[in-house]
Amino acid sequence: MNLTIRILIGMGLGFLLGVLIKWTGVGDGHWVYTVGVDGFIDAGGRIFIASLQLMVVPLVLVSLICGAASLGSSGNMGRVGGKAIGLYLTTTAIAITIALVLALLVDPGMGAGEPPKDVTFEPGEATSIKDTLVNIFPTNPVAAMAEGNMLQIIVFALLFGVAISHAGEAGARIMGVFEDVNEVLMRLITILIRLAPFGVFCLMTRLFATEGFDEIYKLIRYFLTVIAALVIHMLVVYPLLLTLLARLNPLTFLGKMREPMLVGFSTASSGATIPVTLRTVEQRLGVKNEIAAFSVPLGATINMDGTAIMQGVATVFIAQFYQVGLDVSDYLMVILTATMASIGTAGVPGVGLIMLTMVLTQVGLPVEGIMLIIGVDRILDMLRTAVNVTGDAMVATVVARTEDDLDLAVFQDPEAGRVVEADD
Repeated sequence: MNLTIRILIGMGLGFLLGVLIKWTGVGDGHWVYTVGVDGFIDAGGRIFIASLQLMVVPLVLVSLICGAASLGSSGNMGRVGGKAIGLYLTTTAIAITIALVLALLVDPGMGAGEPPKDVTFEPGEATSIKDTLVNIFPTNPVAAMAEGNMLQIIVFALLFGVAISHAGEAGARIMGVFEDVNEVLMRLITILIRLAPFGVFCLMTRLFATEGFDEIYKLIRYFLTVIAALVIHMLVVYPLLLTLLARLNPLTFLGKMREPMLVGFSTASSGATIPVTLRTVEQRLGVKNEIAAFSVPLGATINMDGTAIMQGVATVFIAQFYQVGLDVSDYLMVILTATMASIGTAGVPGVGLIMLTMVLTQVGLPVEGIMLIIGVDRILDMLRTAVNVTGDAMVATVVARTEDDLDLAVFQDPEAGRVVEADD
């Protein structure tokens, strides 16, 4: 039985158990909830996410140093970086445009109910573009690693990798060490993702035992509009880019991305999913390490296609709810703001609401409108994370193909890199 099937079984069992617990009315104070849902099950989910987060910083650092050293010696870093960043920002702009057009056609804000009285939202202070650019460069790389500041880690790893490529024999010796460490880390990922079915079971049980479906019914038009935009972006935009820019079979790509999508869906964190995404991009899709190690961590930081879709639909929804008219210039500002806000935003659960604050403020809409959608945001956050990690892998694959750094034999082999129970 392969990993994807086991994850799906864990997800399905967790959903059924969570819904059963919610349906029977077992809640706070009951021993089943306290010991089971809020005890062992919650602990299991947290351990799973922690096991993934454990790998993020060392894997990104070591992989990116190896990749940067290879790119630095060949002089391709500027071209690869320009392609990756350009594709990420382009797909984000396309995503929010699709969301705005679809939302204007559906009118999700018409007939929405009152915001829940027991929900509060305190908007965080938005970081200026100037501060975002300054904060990219680390003053203390050790502190950046301790805090998990991905952009600063990426910059340090790139500089260190380039230095290795220009250090002659000393650089070659250090490069050998980092390549060996990278192999060990990739093997460790293979071991840890065996926990995925159990972790997903715990996360799904906890989610559906605590989340009700009442808010979804109230916001059904908003909910379905976001899902429709996410589906269009994943099943139309990404396949088109793969076909037109890389001349690759999108069905093969999507089939091999099942595991990162499921892990991203269950954790709602593209940052925590980096180890699984990176392993899939290298070993299942055939992207060489120097491209994968650069594109995937960068994408987890600046590629927010799914989040941009939520922001576009939410902006139209909130404007319609408060009966505020927006013109073409406002919608263009939403596209620009959401695209730029994705740079430097951490890939963690709930970050979309923080970014939405910036978008709403830019076009003069009340930030309090976020309370209207906060009840269904957790489930939508899981869906848009699956889109985000797919976009990260798509860009890495396209860039690798255009740089002739894609192993077509691995890409076309359905068994390449697959994790099975017999692997030991």
